[in-house]
Amino acid sequence: MSGQIRVLVVDDSALMRKLIPQILAEDPSIEVVGTAMDGTFGLKKIEELRPHVVTLDLEMPRMDGIEMLRAITRKHHVPVIIFSSHTERGASSTLKALALGAFDFVSKPHDAAVGNLQGIAAELTLKIKVAASSGAPKMILTVPTKKQKGTSPLEDRRAPSRVVAIGVSTGGPAALQYVFSQLPDDFPGCLLVVQHMPEGFTDMFARRLDESCAIEVKEARSGDLLLAGRALICPGNRHMKVRRLAQGDIVVLDDNPPVNGHRPSVDVLFYSVAKEFGSASLAVQMTGMGDDGAAGMGAIHAAGGMTFAQDSESCVVNSMPRSAIERGFVDRVVQLSALASHIQSMCVAEKLQQDFASASSTAEPAGAERGSRRRL
Repeated sequence: MSGQIRVLVVDDSALMRKLIPQILAEDPSIEVVGTAMDGTFGLKKIEELRPHVVTLDLEMPRMDGIEMLRAITRKHHVPVIIFSSHTERGASSTLKALALGAFDFVSKPHDAAVGNLQGIAAELTLKIKVAASSGAPKMILTVPTKKQKGTSPLEDRRAPSRVVAIGVSTGGPAALQYVFSQLPDDFPGCLLVVQHMPEGFTDMFARRLDESCAIEVKEARSGDLLLAGRALICPGNRHMKVRRLAQGDIVVLDDNPPVNGHRPSVDVLFYSVAKEFGSASLAVQMTGMGDDGAAGMGAIHAAGGMTFAQDSESCVVNSMPRSAIERGFVDRVVQLSALASHIQSMCVAEKLQQDFASASSTAEPAGAERGSRRRL
């Protein structure tokens, strides 16, 4: 994009309408062309000012942020970055906004009310630049809100045929919800997900995913078993690894320093999966900014595991998949619409091989004797 990035700030707080333009003014490539106190005024300002990006508070009088977002996606097709609070209500509204087509979100610092936004200045500036270069969302995904769950008790569920490690960032919530909603309740693999998301949002995110798909989805806890038909979401501000034990394979969380600027980091998960599961692993690199996960995907590829990358056309931002593709670590580039079926096929094929090997190893020797007698 040539010229400055034109930004409209929509927030009911007069303090935020003052502070956000101030921190954005520190970057000469960004120009705040206007502010608005609610959605009604905000839509008028979009018509008048033609911004490239809108920053949007969700809790506003008259027309709130969700209603304004719906109007933007219907009519204006401008990328929207949500300003979100750390409350449970704020997390729920933010995830709803992402499902409706918001580009990304930035969580307000706990001390934002006293005017401290410097901690998010770099993050907000970067996301505005990426949003401006990416443009409006390429696709709004529709998924069912409820799915019938499987009825197998937890103690009856078997070890997974494959461990599927997924790395995802910007655009991930809607993309993951779409993929998970396509998986059947007898899905034989186990999904481990690192979604770049701050602390306080991942539990709500996991619950929303669980409501819209047939498999079990939960925020991971140290010691959680890797089971067929289960997806574990790494908590915000933790790293997730795997460990193979005699009594079952588990996830382990830790608080080691950020990797690639992230905690959780996709690379941390991918390296651990490569080490513990080798050729029985599958890595999937999905929509997102940066290159977190590319090196770890190389480790899984070198260990004999399979590697998939989401295609650029369906990514909100394709930096993460592209980084792995350019390094030669990706076996297949897959459209988002086909990703669930590819994952399912790989896990089912591995399960069939395991079942065949198990049946062959337990075949009765007497069977061979009976066959010998028949040949006599």
